Amino acid sequence: MADRTELQARETIHADGRWRAAVSSGTREILDPADGLPFAVVAEGDEQDADLAVAAARRAFDEGEWPHTPVAARAALLRRVADLLVRDRERLGLLESRDAGKTVEEGRVDIDCVADAFRYFADLVAGEAPGRVVDAGSPGIHSVVVHEPVGVCAMITPWNYPLLQASWKIAPALAAGNTFVIKPSEITPLTTVALIDLLVEAGLPTGVANIVTGPGHTVGARLAEHPGVDLVSFTGGLVSGTKVARAAAVTVKKVALELGGKNPNVVFADACATEEGFDTAVDQALNAAFIHSGQVCSAGGRLIVEESVRERFVTELARRAERIRLGRGTEEGVECGPLVSEQQRARTEEFVASALAEGAALRCGGKRPAPSPQRPESGYFYEPTVLDHCHRGMRVVREEVFGPVLTVETFRTEDEAVALANDTEYGLAGAVWTADAGRARRVAGRLRHGTVWINDFHPYLPQAEWGGFGKSGVGRELGPAGLAEYRESKHVYQNLAPEPVRWFAG
Repeated sequence: MADRTELQARETIHADGRWRAAVSSGTREILDPADGLPFAVVAEGDEQDADLAVAAARRAFDEGEWPHTPVAARAALLRRVADLLVRDRERLGLLESRDAGKTVEEGRVDIDCVADAFRYFADLVAGEAPGRVVDAGSPGIHSVVVHEPVGVCAMITPWNYPLLQASWKIAPALAAGNTFVIKPSEITPLTTVALIDLLVEAGLPTGVANIVTGPGHTVGARLAEHPGVDLVSFTGGLVSGTKVARAAAVTVKKVALELGGKNPNVVFADACATEEGFDTAVDQALNAAFIHSGQVCSAGGRLIVEESVRERFVTELARRAERIRLGRGTEEGVECGPLVSEQQRARTEEFVASALAEGAALRCGGKRPAPSPQRPESGYFYEPTVLDHCHRGMRVVREEVFGPVLTVETFRTEDEAVALANDTEYGLAGAVWTADAGRARRVAGRLRHGTVWINDFHPYLPQAEWGGFGKSGVGRELGPAGLAEYRESKHVYQNLAPEPVRWFAG
């Protein structure tokens, strides 16, 4: 298999079964966020490359075999892809770590989750009934609702979980019989490029899988508006997502948008009544806020803690946050890597500065760490930061930071906790910590968030549905609903003994 991740490589656009450079010959250096130095070069595609890729996907769907391939064969291919991901776990995990800045262990876990997604959708389609029979009220009528692929799918994925987010779109799209063009983030495209090679190795027909590396304002915008695209699935920021929705509306495409969140982690005092409960809640609050340096759409960046335990909880939280080991993700013992870019670090610094100006109390972090052999000065590192005495009037509490920043709010009553947790434009995810099972169910039922964890944070199941309320987007990924996004329903009504209706005299 050709390696397209070396510094000299430039052929990272795949269309109609072949790898090539950009039409414009443009390239982009991919930087290692741990030191800011380039370690790969990819093709910088534009609208012309997007058009060629869509044309290839269109031919493969309209004239090719994949949409008509038996479900069992499609499922078998997805399972082969999962096996190849397991085979290449170390290589891909390391590449994901170096590309996105996360620890290599996080990268390995991501690859495991990607393989799980391919297996899940393979099992889902393989076990389905061929159609849903509709009772027409007559033995002479056979009526059934069947599912068909949407067509050509455009996929635009974010930089924080490059391969995982790609798999949440590619696996169900292929399981349903679609063809696709994917545009990964221009700053973390390498593992998605590698996945296309694995799809080809697994035997996917020519033209079914296409990738264009390039920026959102050219490639992404063209895919969203392209008349040859039937569905666009976007994961990213709110501003870009609204642009995608507007562009797609012109041709009335199906649209799926996952636009991030501002996720509450609600801790009731009774969850901390025992030392074990207290320790677990603090540990999970760290996990919620600081895994992958907070660059997670479901990050629990808003700690909402009952007032009676606030001081003890926040003091211990800040103490542990200060001990998080920052460094290059490939180094042994590192617990948290850099931010993905200098732009993202500067954005995080702006949020912290605004919070302090608005009255927040800095409990830990709030600055770049001192350089070390594991943390080159040129890397994009920022210390895990805890901001106490925050309130809803602050920008850092209202807007998605996507950095290692945790804000602290307090409450006294259950109603106040729910009101604070729901006081956000987003509605992606949230958590409730309590020893009271009745309260746990009540609060979870009242939270307006697409996923609610009780006494946990961050796990997801391929069988479940992932999506949000409010400005967190529309549509669902994972689970049966994730497969349904990539399908159309067709009603087939068969009259087994047709007769003239004689509505008209002639």
